[in-house]
This record gives sequence, C-alpha cells and structure tokens, in this order.
Amino acid sequence: MRFGKTLVSGLALAAGLVTAANSETPTMGVVVKIGGIPWFNAMETGIQDRAEEIGMEAEMIGPTSADPALQVRAIEDLIAKGVDVIGVVPNDEAALEPVLQKARDAGIKVVSHEGPGLQNVDWNFELASAQGFGEAHAKLLCASTEEVGTYAVYVGSLTVPLHNAWADAGIKWIEENCSDKLTPVGERYGVAESVDDSRSTALDLIAANPDLRGFLAFGSQGPIGAGRAIEERRLTGKVHVMGPFSPGQGRKLVKDGTITGGYMWNPAEAGRVFVTMGKMLVDGEEIADGTDIPGLGVVSPDGSNIITDNLLEINASTVDELADKGL
Repeated sequence: MRFGKTLVSGLALAAGLVTAANSETPTMGVVVKIGGIPWFNAMETGIQDRAEEIGMEAEMIGPTSADPALQVRAIEDLIAKGVDVIGVVPNDEAALEPVLQKARDAGIKVVSHEGPGLQNVDWNFELASAQGFGEAHAKLLCASTEEVGTYAVYVGSLTVPLHNAWADAGIKWIEENCSDKLTPVGERYGVAESVDDSRSTALDLIAANPDLRGFLAFGSQGPIGAGRAIEERRLTGKVHVMGPFSPGQGRKLVKDGTITGGYMWNPAEAGRVFVTMGKMLVDGEEIADGTDIPGLGVVSPDGSNIITDNLLEINASTVDELADKGL
C-alpha cells in the first residue's frame, strides 16, 4: 500500500493509509521536504525496502513544494489516522514544533532526520556532523579555486536549520583559511531545493560578478542548477560548484568537470534508518551509548541526537559507481 510521492490532499492520504487502529502491523509515515526529486525518491526506496524486511507499514509523503505549511498538514493527517510513528525531514523546525508536540501527546513516536534542533522528537539522526559536512565542502572549494575572487552560498531555504549550519561552518572555514583567495558575494540564497531557481540565481550572479569563482550549494538541487548555468555560460573550469546531490542526476555534469564534486550520504540508507528506528521505538527497544543500529553503526547519543560519520565522496572517479547503485 502506497501514499504516493506527493501530498495531494488529506483525503488522498487517508485513503492510502492502514492505521494502527485497523492493523496489528506497526504503521509509519515519513514526511520529507519535497516529493519527486531524486534524493527523496531514493529515500522512499529505502523506506519501502526496509519496511518489507521487518514487517512495518511505512511510506513517504512528499509535499508538492518545500513549504513548511504542507509538512504541518501532512503530519496533522498522520495524527488523525493514528499512525504509530511519524518521521520528518524538516523544512522549518520552528514551524513543526507545535504539530510534533501534538503527535507525541497523542502517543505517537517521532523520528527526525536533518533536524538536530527539534525538541518534540524521540530521536533525530544524522549521517554526518554539521561542522564536518560544511568544512569538507569549503576545503574542496578552496582547493579547486586558483584565482582570487568571490563565491556564492546556496541553502535549501533560509528556514532549514541544518543547511544553514552547513553554510555557517563552510563560510567560517573559508574566512579562517582561504580569505586571501575567496570572499562571499551577497547573502546566502535559499534556492537549492529547486533546479530552476538555482539555475536562474546562478545566471544572475554570474552576470553581476565577473570575478565569481564558485558555489557552495547545500541542498540537492543547488549543485545541479548552478552547474547547468555554468554549462550554459561556458564557464566550466572557471567557476566551480560543490555540494551534496544525487550522483545519478549530476553524473554528466561531474564527468565533464562542470560540478567539481561534493559529499553526501546515502538517502536510501537514511530511509532504511527511519524505519529501523521507528520499529525499535514501537517495540520499546532502548537506544543508548553502544547500541548498534543498522545503517548508523554503533551510536553515542547526545541528548536526542544521534550523529554518525557515513559520508560518501562524489567526484569523477566515484560518480559512476554511486549512480549505478541508484543514488
């Protein structure tokens, strides 16, 4: 049984959901930032595969746009249907706190990913530290850039805390280690959940800044859109792009040198972890220092946060292998 990849209406969701009240099988809905993009398509595959393996009814709900209000609506629908567990990849942590509190008050377990600041969750998990992830991309940009100039920073939106934490770490590293070569242009741009917005913003920045040397693009569509703009302007090798993205989507741009590369974790594995942790919560399993969680490894929780290091490097040498795995 499937919810589908986009949130159409509460009625459509209700029609597609087997609730805990009507089934002995534990139920889980995972609300992501936006449906229909490769990153979350891969996550959905992981959710479905793991649910089948361990006997969960778990599905993904992807709103039609990266709108916090649509995430709230999706979670409200899940609460109304009485699921056992709600998972979420937040667009805006503050906007979700009231509805997640409502879910927990109703006895529903809550697991988040890319939401380290959320309070109304049982657990939040990350496959990379915010500081390490941001710094890794900053180091790559500095190493790739030979000429003095400016760089631009993309995030999924200005309300996505983790993207902005990555950006903060990257900007700080460049200030401390590469400021003789690179200075930021303008403010960070909240466009990286849309290829079209990332492309059009990059075209504007290229036109306005002849000394533009690169993009730090945090959000899976940011590197793709910026890369397409650079390709159009025939600036491959002169303006560098790095950030997390789906290798299958960016393969051509990486292989022709338009996207330098970046780091990612496996979104399908993140989907599997959602379901694994949801089942552990339903079963009352303790998660503590030293617990071995499939997909995360042996964990050392910090409050309600579990942060691990499961990064994959994307570059011309690895992109084919990663893409061929369906990432």
